[in-house]
Amino acid sequence: MNLMDIVSLACIRAPLKAADKKGVIHELVDVLAAAGRVTDPAALKEAVWTREQTRTTGIGHGLAIPHGKCAGMTGLSMAIGKPATPMEFEAIDGKPVRLIVLLASPPDRTSDHIQALARISKLMTMDEFRERIYNASSAEEIHDLLRSQERPA
Repeated sequence: MNLMDIVSLACIRAPLKAADKKGVIHELVDVLAAAGRVTDPAALKEAVWTREQTRTTGIGHGLAIPHGKCAGMTGLSMAIGKPATPMEFEAIDGKPVRLIVLLASPPDRTSDHIQALARISKLMTMDEFRERIYNASSAEEIHDLLRSQERPA
């Protein structure tokens, strides 16, 4: 799984305008919609928010990976947002999040969805990379950092 296949510079927002969990999810879905990655943003917002209500996607170490599946997706896609300041996300370690990676896919792409979640998680276990992306000040810098870790297919 190469994350560069599912994210573009247009799908990265730094800083985010929203300052609460639901607002961030909606903002990132809107980013995907503006990039032409989702045909039914309202359905995706509902799917991601419903999933978030079952169990927090704030996985710790400053990262949240809200995700969902809906028929309005044209394919697997990812949006990344960096809050202006670390924000509460009900993370499992009780700490605020510094990066939100929203992953969305059609209902029939379960394997790809799981692979993408695993790849994001693996990258973010790399301490140096994690700190560099948390300290990034622009969408371009976040995009470049991701590209530096992903090899062409």
